[in-house]
Amino acid sequence: MQMLVESMGRGYETNCYILIKDGESLVIDPGIDAAEWVARNAPKPLAILNTHGHFDHTFSNAALKRDLGAPIYIHTEDHFMLNGESYLKSKEPCIADMRVSSDDWITLGGFCFRFMHFPGHSPGCCMIEFEDRIFSGDFIFENTIGRCDFPYSSPSDMRRSLTRFLELYGADASDDRPIYPGHGKETTIQRARGFLPEFIRMLSR
Repeated sequence: MQMLVESMGRGYETNCYILIKDGESLVIDPGIDAAEWVARNAPKPLAILNTHGHFDHTFSNAALKRDLGAPIYIHTEDHFMLNGESYLKSKEPCIADMRVSSDDWITLGGFCFRFMHFPGHSPGCCMIEFEDRIFSGDFIFENTIGRCDFPYSSPSDMRRSLTRFLELYGADASDDRPIYPGHGKETTIQRARGFLPEFIRMLSR
């Protein structure tokens, strides 16, 4: 599976990802000014996957859905941010075609993935997990975590989500898949295991 990444939006530098397999593609978090780059580089896009609803990750949703016909997937708890009911809304309101509400695996073409719900940064914040890699949006970054001081954020939810991450991904020491965040450089599951306990302690004070 081929992966392309481009940092989009001056001042935001949001990572937009394209996964390509067997002549088809998935687009993850098409943010500000991402539409043209995606249109050039994403063959036969099967879907647009949003890790969460903040505008710097969803800005180009509507244009890509209209121009490429790609359906939008987002967790049901963040859908309100796409349709104009939040100050963090996208430039052009849109409706998601699939409002995900569980951690079940989804198959589209040759891709298999699931939305893992980790609220805190936003109510519907998710990591999108594939068999060989994970896209963490604004949940986990290199050596840090996402902010939880925005409207609709929750420090207590973030603490529980970080604890759940360690419960789900901490048991298998051999699992060191790369984690690709919404901003900045990649990290790994093992690195996250090392620094997340300190953030859990900080959020517990």
